[in-house]
Amino acid sequence: MTRKIGVIGMGHVGSTVAHDIIAKGLTDEMVLIDTNEAKVNADALDFEDAMANATFHTKLIVNDYSALKDADVVISAIGNIKLLENNTTNDRFVELPFTSQQAAKVALKIKDSGFDGVLIDITNPCDVITAIYQTMTGLPKNQVIGTGTLLDSARMKRAVGKVFKIDPRSVAGYNLGEHGNSQFTAWSTVNVFGKPIVEVAQERPVDFTQLDEIARAGGFTVLHGKNYTSYGIATAAVRLADIVMRDARAELPVSNFRNEYNTYLSYPAVIGKTGVLEALQLNLTDEEIEKLRLSAQYIKTRFDDTMETLQNN
Repeated sequence: MTRKIGVIGMGHVGSTVAHDIIAKGLTDEMVLIDTNEAKVNADALDFEDAMANATFHTKLIVNDYSALKDADVVISAIGNIKLLENNTTNDRFVELPFTSQQAAKVALKIKDSGFDGVLIDITNPCDVITAIYQTMTGLPKNQVIGTGTLLDSARMKRAVGKVFKIDPRSVAGYNLGEHGNSQFTAWSTVNVFGKPIVEVAQERPVDFTQLDEIARAGGFTVLHGKNYTSYGIATAAVRLADIVMRDARAELPVSNFRNEYNTYLSYPAVIGKTGVLEALQLNLTDEEIEKLRLSAQYIKTRFDDTMETLQNN
């Protein structure tokens, strides 16, 4: 069967996602969609120019929502990075008035296409927009997921890896909750050298507060340096899409609907062909459980308020 992936939004992140997928040969057909006709057509031509020197061939389809009907995965990378300029509070919700309106329009077009695959959201604020997509498309909750703290967990692993001078892939553990300011590192889940990091910290100094802040602020450090982010989030999104395409059944901290909180938030789940295959349950500390509850409450409140605004417009 033909493998097909759609990417909606061809800004810095979307074009990086598309290039990575094409370079890795993860799909046979790719649908590229953007409101900027000149940009999306230029990207398509650029990708086609690259294929003579590439390892894989990918058929490209441009700005055709109907072509999403038989797609396995659709990735939302819509946004407006200019809204984050002069954002001194490092708050992803600055984008919400714009991205919520755009996501609602895109969701209806996805629904009209007959798409029944897995929808992966990158668009910020990730958890609220993921919830909007699920609500507006009517897709089952397990088939709509966000990259969430998959990237923040990677940032935490990078920071911990530097402290202990080990490859970040040798660090295990999760950042949980909102992909935003209320997220936190669940240190009870983090392991290095085959031991819980809280045990290792008894033998050598570890500044948990500083490491947590590095993970939380990492995206804005990149943003303020080059005026956009791309590689970290694109790599996370492509990894997630690849896991779905291969039905790899991998355990990842992604934004998924948690019944106990009645909202989307990042928490480990087993991911495969139909999205979330199994919701996992961590043995968190009481402090971590409270942080997660507060993060969930914040996400749900912002989602409820946003849906009310969308319905009144």
